[in-house]
Amino acid sequence: MPDTYLPSLNHAASHVAHDAVQAASNWVSGSSSTDLTNSAAVGAQDDFDALQYVDPLIGSRNGGNVFVGATLPYGMAKASADTNSSSNQGGFTLDGNPVTGFSTMHDSGTGGQPSLGNFPLFAYTTCPSGVINWCTFPKKSRAKYGYFNQKDVIAKPGLFNITLKTGIRVEMTTTERASLIRFNFPQAGQPLILQDLSDLGDTRQDNATINVDAKSGRITGNARFQPSFGSGTFVLHFCTDFNGAEILDTGIFADSRASTEVKNMTISRSINGYPLPGGAFVRFKSADQPITARVATSFISEERACEHAEGEISDYNFERVSGEATAIWRRKLSPIKINTDRVDESFARNFYSGIYRTMVNPQNYTGENPLWKSDEPYWDSFYCLWDSFRSQIPFLVIIDPTSVAQMVRSLIDTYVHLGWLPDCRMSLCKGLTQGGSNADNVLADAYLKNITEGIDWDLGYEAVKKDADEEPFDWSVNGRGGMDSWKKLGYIPVQDFDVKGFGTLTRSVSRTLEYSYNDFCIASMADRMGHGDDREKYLSSSSNWRNLYRQDQKSAFFNGTDTGFRGFFEPKFLNQTWAYQNPLNCSNLDGQSSCSLQNNGPETFESSLWEYGFFVPHDQGTLINTLGGPDAFVRRLNFLHDQNITYIGNEPAFLTVFQYHYAGRPALSARRAHFYIPSFFSPDPAGLPGNDDSGAMGSFLAFSMMGLFPNPGQDVYLIIPPFFESIEITHPQTGRTAKVRNINFDPQYRNIYIQKATLNGQPYRKSWVDHKFFTEGQELVLTLGRRESDWGTRVQDLPPSLGPYLGFNRTFPSNRTSTRIVDTGVVDTTYKSEFGHTGADLNV
Repeated sequence: MPDTYLPSLNHAASHVAHDAVQAASNWVSGSSSTDLTNSAAVGAQDDFDALQYVDPLIGSRNGGNVFVGATLPYGMAKASADTNSSSNQGGFTLDGNPVTGFSTMHDSGTGGQPSLGNFPLFAYTTCPSGVINWCTFPKKSRAKYGYFNQKDVIAKPGLFNITLKTGIRVEMTTTERASLIRFNFPQAGQPLILQDLSDLGDTRQDNATINVDAKSGRITGNARFQPSFGSGTFVLHFCTDFNGAEILDTGIFADSRASTEVKNMTISRSINGYPLPGGAFVRFKSADQPITARVATSFISEERACEHAEGEISDYNFERVSGEATAIWRRKLSPIKINTDRVDESFARNFYSGIYRTMVNPQNYTGENPLWKSDEPYWDSFYCLWDSFRSQIPFLVIIDPTSVAQMVRSLIDTYVHLGWLPDCRMSLCKGLTQGGSNADNVLADAYLKNITEGIDWDLGYEAVKKDADEEPFDWSVNGRGGMDSWKKLGYIPVQDFDVKGFGTLTRSVSRTLEYSYNDFCIASMADRMGHGDDREKYLSSSSNWRNLYRQDQKSAFFNGTDTGFRGFFEPKFLNQTWAYQNPLNCSNLDGQSSCSLQNNGPETFESSLWEYGFFVPHDQGTLINTLGGPDAFVRRLNFLHDQNITYIGNEPAFLTVFQYHYAGRPALSARRAHFYIPSFFSPDPAGLPGNDDSGAMGSFLAFSMMGLFPNPGQDVYLIIPPFFESIEITHPQTGRTAKVRNINFDPQYRNIYIQKATLNGQPYRKSWVDHKFFTEGQELVLTLGRRESDWGTRVQDLPPSLGPYLGFNRTFPSNRTSTRIVDTGVVDTTYKSEFGHTGADLNV
């Protein structure tokens, strides 16, 4: 592996004196025992089918908010039942709430308000006594007919089935833009299927229209809606046809009244500001055979929606469509194979279900963008890059680089036509920016890993450079704010005086830290592209995080007990005097603060100063030295996790699981990963610790279990033993297969520490690999044991850092109480982690 971050930036080992390197090489483990046994190499099975391990229902309860229904990878059509739940952001939930409809547009894993769920259908076996107005039409009123038992729900990639307690069984499958919804009725009658003009969040605006053809039963219409986490509105059109039974009559309903005489309607919002229920229905003469609805949507027109339906599903053949969807998913999941012989099946289900969720969002809307004309791809539902830059998109860089290239082209094309790269985007609308300009990180990650297919990287560099140099008027939805202060002061002040643009004047600390990392990512691109002056400029501003570090800042629990740690990031005013935020505010221990985008909100976004205290992904060497050295860093990191200050259900926690690598303790990263998996991730409906966030949780899980975790925006993957005896990753473009194999693999996970390693048959001491591991199909063999060893602990073994690694001339004592050095020079021996390795922490 190369020893450089950037071509001109030496690996951190070059920063240390020769004697320090020699001392580091003399590290020894707390025990000489390696607990080794002979173990034969076992590869992934040749006939392996990953699809058998995918469970889309994982995360459908307890706030996972996943989309569980039928879709294709990145497909626009997403067909699912929708429930009347406060957690129905993804449509369907397994929390006991009833179904209110079946719709074909969704996002997955998002927080905030429900997303999409437009134009749902609902069915009745018959209207009481055959009277049309005795059927229940409004969405909330009809929920009483939507109850179901969990055992009657089946979800597989490309297929979703549910049987309601009314006896109606509903089956759903999709193509790229169209869906089939097959209704199976339990008894004779004159079934009615309605379609209304609502969405999950009841956000319909202005006037909506709907038409039903009396002869064919085709329903068409459109409505204007609001996005769930952004500004503006969007218009969506639909086209629905039916097959399987002869039509009895058709009509329109408004509120709770229906008419077979009226065939079209324009409906406005009601007088109280909420959308007035309305839609159309088709009633059939009999229920002897299943009745299939074919639904397609379009952001362009009703005609385009009908073209999607007729072009993609011409014959209503449900088995053919669902079979093709299954085959597509099988191909998408095929690059990664694991050996499942000696592990509990739940681990394989966890792993592949996580991978599956990484390919539900974002969504390929190419050809469906009415906002500008372009030959470039258009992708949507980047919801949001603050969540997905950390692991989701880096995961797709490995297993689906062609799709990532299309995403990058779409992001750049959005810059071309709207002037800025998006940080968040959904339903053709600008989403809210949560922190930095994180498309910069996404582009840098793709560029450094040689994603090139069709990408104009000069234009991409122009886009990220604009993020770093200029300020948009509406920086709440793109770009960065406070750029005058950033350039003059080197940080974002509390309540910044910003005359160039508008946005929520909060999150000054987290924005400063994120802007610093954004600039490092841009510097990485500048370096490789030969822009030397830009490289120096952005490397300089990437160190702005230092300007908010307050060495003497204390931290106390909410009961007043001192944590014993000193030195935290803190906000500053414009006049460069310190402001104050409790370092534990917005932590997992804080049940009071609102830490999103509220006015007068905190100076960190969705995370505490404790957690943001580790967010310097590019300069861990300098950060570790700032916090007192590697031993103090490890104890602080342990405290963050052991005291539940962080929460693994939120993305800022991801990298902290693996930051032990930078302190020369990769064994502790392995143990911390096992601390969270499977305790916080399990293959059941309540199995996610938080919102899946468009596959962010799924990708964290997949990377962790794969044993190679990225530091996103950098060509670095941190090594821990995979959770399986062996794993193979075939690169879709080069066709070469990377392999990781564990010797002495223990399915009880007692042997989780690397004793030694080889890369392509040669001894390998570094605790990281780069992207060529995947593209060249390299082989990593890890010999495991029960004790922490000295593998990956020398300075020259550590992952790259912009600044030097200092103070690494420690040794592992046998057994002792942990000590902690704080920046004031005071040594505190009161905190002893219950988490640490067998043996003891580093000597001080």
